[in-house]
Amino acid sequence: MDLYNETKFLMNKYNIQANKSLGQNFLIDENVITTAIEKSNINKDDLVIEIGPGLGTLTKYLLESAGRVVCVELDKRMINILEERFFLYKNLDIINADILKTDLNKIIKDVKEQYNLKNAKIVANLPYYITTPIIMQLLENKIDIESITVMIQKEVADRLAEIPGGKNTGAITYTVYYYGEAEKLLEVPNTSFIPEPSVTSEVIKINIRKEPPVKVNNEKDFFKLIKIAFLQRRKTLLNSLTNNGVATKEVLLEILKSLKIDEKIRSEKLTIEQFANLSNYLYK
Repeated sequence: MDLYNETKFLMNKYNIQANKSLGQNFLIDENVITTAIEKSNINKDDLVIEIGPGLGTLTKYLLESAGRVVCVELDKRMINILEERFFLYKNLDIINADILKTDLNKIIKDVKEQYNLKNAKIVANLPYYITTPIIMQLLENKIDIESITVMIQKEVADRLAEIPGGKNTGAITYTVYYYGEAEKLLEVPNTSFIPEPSVTSEVIKINIRKEPPVKVNNEKDFFKLIKIAFLQRRKTLLNSLTNNGVATKEVLLEILKSLKIDEKIRSEKLTIEQFANLSNYLYK
């Protein structure tokens, strides 16, 4: 049975409709799944955390590849389906919880110790409406993971995988680049889902860095500066920082000059090194 018919069968069997408020779209493209699994480099030494498994389409493949899979699912309707579908598997844990309120570091530590696993990886088809908060939390909380392989909206993927200073740069670009190296793996058309979303998706992988690419005196100040710089994207960096009270225009002009940063530059054109230098100078 192909994925389309399997998905329709499960939806009919359990009388399930996709919950729009939870951003549910059920994947029916096997090529997308095999690519995500292959690029995740999952083996029996790995713990995989799957966020929002839904009907378990991806879960089935993860269970065959990983040492253990922990599914974190918010929709209670899906818990029963997952438990019934995979009751024969002995390497699955299912948690009915909000991923943003879940202590992933504790789960990862406990499961790795209990089953003698070496690495933890995130693999998921993320709900579009909550993609950014989830990825930001995984990175900023320094969750003990080796990589993040997720399918997300293409527009968001463009920003996450961009090199700071590139045409698709946003504030989140610097955060992702600071903590990891992102690459695009596969573009996914809306016809790969039931129901079809209105946008194109993309699978990306973020390999977590062992060390950040720049040294900053204070990470909190560094990311705060970037967020402020992007509050008024259409203005120059100088005006954005001045208007939001970072320093007076005269002081900022002097700092930019000393750091050899063009006073007319826009925030999205700065390299991560320039933001690091600016942050270290302002908050030393």
